[in-house]
Amino acid sequence: MPHSPDAASEPRAFLRSLFDAAVAAVDPARIVPRHLDGLPRRHRGRTVVLGAGKASAAMAQAVERCWDGPIEGLVVTRYGHALPCERIEIVEAAHPVPDAAGLAVSRRMMELARSLTADDRVIALISGGGSALLTLPADGISFEDKRAVNAALLKSGANIGEMNCVRRHLSAIKGGRLGAACGPASVLTLVLSDVPTDDPAVVASGPTIADTSTVANAIEILRRYKIELPPAVQAFLAARAAQPVAAPTALGPREHRMIATAQHALEAAAAVARAAGIAPLILGGSIEGESRDVALVHAGIARQIAQHGQPARAPAVILSGGETTVTVRGDGRGGRNMEFALALAIALDGAPGIHALACDTDGIDGVEDAAGSLIAPDTLTRMRAVGIDPRAALARNDAYPPFAALGDLVVTGPTHTNVNDFRAILIQADQDT
Repeated sequence: MPHSPDAASEPRAFLRSLFDAAVAAVDPARIVPRHLDGLPRRHRGRTVVLGAGKASAAMAQAVERCWDGPIEGLVVTRYGHALPCERIEIVEAAHPVPDAAGLAVSRRMMELARSLTADDRVIALISGGGSALLTLPADGISFEDKRAVNAALLKSGANIGEMNCVRRHLSAIKGGRLGAACGPASVLTLVLSDVPTDDPAVVASGPTIADTSTVANAIEILRRYKIELPPAVQAFLAARAAQPVAAPTALGPREHRMIATAQHALEAAAAVARAAGIAPLILGGSIEGESRDVALVHAGIARQIAQHGQPARAPAVILSGGETTVTVRGDGRGGRNMEFALALAIALDGAPGIHALACDTDGIDGVEDAAGSLIAPDTLTRMRAVGIDPRAALARNDAYPPFAALGDLVVTGPTHTNVNDFRAILIQADQDT
């Protein structure tokens, strides 16, 4: 294991080493090939790769590098996340709000799927972000209406499972419809999970995984978050809710494998911490809730460790993942991890010896150019010294500018993987640090 920075003298570097280890553990280049072992490279028909998500280009590249048989395919990823492939076409589109490029590639992907026969096989590469990238509205819904609903959901505070339930029921490609279009061909789906439940039907809205939710579920979610629907969407959902469930279509063999999750990333970070003599406390990779509320809970646990040595003795590091949410009430900049970090700094209020990092494992927090940010005991003092009111910034969802002003953003660029949030809170043994 590589040398880890000293947690006592270099807390920022130590926290960053945990994040780097977490990201490396879920790198598609490392994990995809092992899931293709034993799969015959020669096949009586075509071997076609279909994929979507922020990690899908890296997954496709990993397939190409270990595949010496005939292969072709089409994969869509976020702008700036493409990687070079020779036999699999990589297309970029917008995320988190869909665009025309995503619409066009989704149509092409469905056409390719419908061309397959019982002699063919599909390797589907699915990762977080695919739900926005695979945008093909159901018949009767316009692209503009679908975008409007998606944008409203993103601001509502709905969690990823709720958002993707609605997306599946407004789509002609999600909710298993891409898999159904493959018809008699065999389909192996490799899933890199960015959702707290690790449910393959939720990751990227499960384009190749059968949907067990109902239209009534989607309608209830939209009502709960008071999403104002375009008239065409209202009419569509009402009509769908009144229809009987369609009989299942005869399909070829189907298999899915969950190849990487938040838990894998957290365990890798925990191993680095142990090697450095720091006790890791993994709270879990399935944590959800408002970012600022989750921050309050984490702050309470950090204080308990610092003051009482429970549930772990310092030096210790709290590790957690999942996907928090932000109900947007202001007009500021920032993502859910930066909002968590700002709320955590406010909750800790300069508590000595506590440092933290909160980042998105895909390298992009929300729509910003940073993965997340770092905090230290003097974070609030430094913000106020440059004229920033931390509480006012949090109230308007404006976490990015304060951390940018301090030089405390974590900038990685696209990591080409995605298991969602990664949080690490270091509690040092010497509280005078």
